[in-house]
Amino acid sequence: MTLTAGVLPLERRYRPSGPLDLDATLGPHRRGRYDPCHRVGSDGAHWRTWRTPGGGATVRLATDPAAGEISTQAWGAGADWALDAVPSLLGADDDWTGLELPPGAVRDTRRRLPGLRLSSSRRVFEALVPAILEQLVTGIEARRAWTALLRRFGDPAPGPAPDGMAVLPSPAAMLSITDWEWHRIGLDGARRRTLLGAASVASRLEEVGSVPAEAAMQRLMTVRGIGVWTAAEVVQRSHGAGDVVSVGDYHLPSVVGFVFTGRPRTDDAGMLALLEPYRPHRQRVVRLVEAAGVAAPRYGPRMALRNNRSL
Repeated sequence: MTLTAGVLPLERRYRPSGPLDLDATLGPHRRGRYDPCHRVGSDGAHWRTWRTPGGGATVRLATDPAAGEISTQAWGAGADWALDAVPSLLGADDDWTGLELPPGAVRDTRRRLPGLRLSSSRRVFEALVPAILEQLVTGIEARRAWTALLRRFGDPAPGPAPDGMAVLPSPAAMLSITDWEWHRIGLDGARRRTLLGAASVASRLEEVGSVPAEAAMQRLMTVRGIGVWTAAEVVQRSHGAGDVVSVGDYHLPSVVGFVFTGRPRTDDAGMLALLEPYRPHRQRVVRLVEAAGVAAPRYGPRMALRNNRSL
């Protein structure tokens, strides 16, 4: 942990309205165990960096079971904004009212994880960058590129953040990265063009954080290279969108189909048909399906791992 001498955190305490599981709620924001923007300490506390409208921030969130509260601390120029955003990040606006689940793995998971909530980060570009990196590649490749980008070009995390943490580079900083440096990170071709195109209009993209999720998706998809899958992955995290499903995912349809029907293969149309009865909670159901930890049987070759130096 890197200590910053003389810097005291801003502190608040947040009392959720019901059960809250930090791991389950914040999991979608974390890109691997060593994500430079999100770490979980040995004490179970979550550390998160944010590029806020006021500047970079580091936030520490820890459960206080005795008080039924979440202890929050924040450092950096964006500390005030970050603390104001903590309730949304922890799913304060997430409403599961009316969701009725059939007997089986999904209902059992809801009972096991009553504190799982959909999180809203309120930052669109922050959610968009890793989603672009994840387009049409394996998770290993995407996490490798994300980590390299943050380690090479991210700003130092304010305060006593765990070693290796950083704040996402600003859009302007990303636009200044040379082609050779992108190549070293492992980002060439279409994904790089999409990322740079998004960075060039980042201020306008942030504006969609204040519009409903479906409208936000339509605005995001005006950027070349951003399709329905990427837009859905963004609003699930930036808006806590409870009814937006990631269509076009490599594994998700078969996982949903297997949990609900026992069939090893399902396509997007089949997945959407299975989820249709659960509107306006389809993404909440998907989160429960993923949390159930049930994997569809694998047949045929796995998605190929590309070489880090070429796309």
